[in-house]
Amino acid sequence: LMKVIPFLAVSYVVAGLANLGLPGFSGFVAEMTIFVGSFENAGTFHRICTLVACTSIVVTAVYILRVVGKILFQTIPNQKFYELHDATWDERFSIAGLIFCVAGLGLFPLFFEDMIIDAVRPIFDHIIAYVPQLGNL
Repeated sequence: LMKVIPFLAVSYVVAGLANLGLPGFSGFVAEMTIFVGSFENAGTFHRICTLVACTSIVVTAVYILRVVGKILFQTIPNQKFYELHDATWDERFSIAGLIFCVAGLGLFPLFFEDMIIDAVRPIFDHIIAYVPQLGNL
């Protein structure tokens, strides 16, 4: 299918790489923030759980790369697939915009940090007001 629908195929590969948390995409920033924050907890149990959760990165990479390989790089099983058409200009524009946003968040996460913090701070303040143990963090 990579030869039949090249733009959609490359977009699918980029989406798969973003999903597995490849550096440069927004998924990497989210994963690293969670894993580093969890590992900083002094408890051994939390650190072991974090290391176990980090193995999910390997599992995710294996299944995404296998799916991409099976869907896009194997021989086409049905002749009807040769009749598929690649993305139109408006679909290409939409996909490019999504890839731009996912890559932008991954490459420049600190640029968006102020917006995110200003939006999330009232939620944290509300939670801390009702859970006294969190106020000591």
